[in-house]
Amino acid sequence: MKRAIISGATGAVGTALIRKLIEENVEVLVLARKDSKRLSVLPQHELVTIKPCSLEEMATLPNDTGREYDVFYHLAWSGTFGPSRNDMYLQNKNVQYALDAVGLAKRFGCHTFVGAGSQAEYGRTDEIMSETTPTFPETGYGMAKLCAGQMTRSYAHALGLKHIWVRILSVYGENDGAGSMISTTIEKLLNHERPVFTEGTQLWDYLYSGDAANALFLLGEKGRDGRIYVTASGETAPLRDYITRLRDVVAPDAELGFGEYVPAAPPLSIQADITPLKQDVGFAPQVSFEEGVRRILASRNGK
Repeated sequence: MKRAIISGATGAVGTALIRKLIEENVEVLVLARKDSKRLSVLPQHELVTIKPCSLEEMATLPNDTGREYDVFYHLAWSGTFGPSRNDMYLQNKNVQYALDAVGLAKRFGCHTFVGAGSQAEYGRTDEIMSETTPTFPETGYGMAKLCAGQMTRSYAHALGLKHIWVRILSVYGENDGAGSMISTTIEKLLNHERPVFTEGTQLWDYLYSGDAANALFLLGEKGRDGRIYVTASGETAPLRDYITRLRDVVAPDAELGFGEYVPAAPPLSIQADITPLKQDVGFAPQVSFEEGVRRILASRNGK
């Protein structure tokens, strides 16, 4: 891979992927809304070029770069939090935008399209999540992700592109969303507040954003056409254990209010089979959960 395109690059996974591509000496074209308030988080480097492009503009964006690219990473998506996850019209538009992204990849010379899926495609399940686990999405967001994965695969193949769909489970890291459990808990602990949780007995799997970026890079290089890859650490533990380990890094003496929050729906569990990632591209997580939390703290302190 010599050149790559990324949409939706301002989040934890996107910024980590840019850093990974820079490490691998890959030229990166970042597609971003010109009015995005998060442009400042994008890594600055001579290999990185930012091109204004919203989701709505992907269908018509011309390749005026004078270059052809190899891999398109489509991470952009509207309505990922709150009530918008069940805005069916908005989520339906996301499917169209994903198809537009495939067309853009073709115009820019890419041979591979890598799309970001989600655990929401499975819905609520106690099964270990894999390529073959039945999918029963409960939200418009999950339904749209599932549909986008299927439709972009068909469209990519019609255009002669290799297609890889990556179901990213629970990622944390620098530039994570302010409303995530990790970000919220760290903020409360640093402010000497007492965070409250469910009992935390559900099983969970957290993957550091840098490791997720490495998985995406390897899949862009060596992933098998047409496959769905569940992307996680492969380390399953009760969510309570993860929260306690986070507390021990951030504020060891802080109290945690387990069982003091009652959710509207039963807690979701996440367990992943990452065997295909290991076998096909040689992926192995490198960063422990505690080290990932320390890196988040260091980034907050400007280190």
